[in-house]
Formats: sequence, structure tokens, C-alpha cells
Amino acid sequence: MSKTIEIIVAPDGGTRVETKGFTGADCRQASQFVESALGQRTGEELTGAFYQQTESEQVRQQNY
Repeated sequence: MSKTIEIIVAPDGGTRVETKGFTGADCRQASQFVESALGQRTGEELTGAFYQQTESEQVRQQNY
């Protein structure tokens, strides 16, 4: 799955940032520059992908 960042603008001007194709905290890091440009965050909804381990996390656990 390719990695994308979607910015949805509602008719009232509200915005929502959605990341796709990222796992773990990588989604936060990838979208940080967009969120900073848009202003103060008013909420956050984490998806199941956020709780999945990245490949580097899985390798680290296997090596212990």
C-alpha cells in the first residue's frame, strides 16, 4: 500500500488530516508538517494502523 496524506476540508472550513499506508507512530511523524501548517489540533482519532508495529519494531523485538 502506498503512503498518502489526505487533507479533507469541510464546507465550514474545518480540516481533517488522514494518513494511509503508515503503521505505528510513523503516521504522526509523516503528518506533523501538515498539522503545524493548519494550526492548533482540536482532536485526534487513532486507527488500528497506529497500534500495528512497524517493521523496525518487529525486528527489534525478535533480536531480544
